[in-house]
Amino acid sequence: MLYAIISDDVKDSLERRLAARPDHLARLEALRDEGRVVLAGPHPAIDSDNPGEAGFSGSLVVAEFDSLDEAQAWADADPFVIAGVYSRVSVKPFKKVFP
Repeated sequence: MLYAIISDDVKDSLERRLAARPDHLARLEALRDEGRVVLAGPHPAIDSDNPGEAGFSGSLVVAEFDSLDEAQAWADADPFVIAGVYSRVSVKPFKKVFP
């Protein structure tokens, strides 16, 4: 089943994000290589594809897991969680309708 992992950043998270980003991306790439990622990416803190020093306000990952518990465990082990980038992470079942 698909799950949406919706994360909110702490204030001024950019430095922490940049430090933890290689490990964060490696985990997403592993899911992608297994064919389990539908989409993933950050929410720019301003209305721009390249927010620069404004940074990001959070992230969204939609991916396939065997259960809500598995999705939650994956989210809990995210390097951004460990590095203190996120203030809150919500994991919810997701039903893809479009496209």
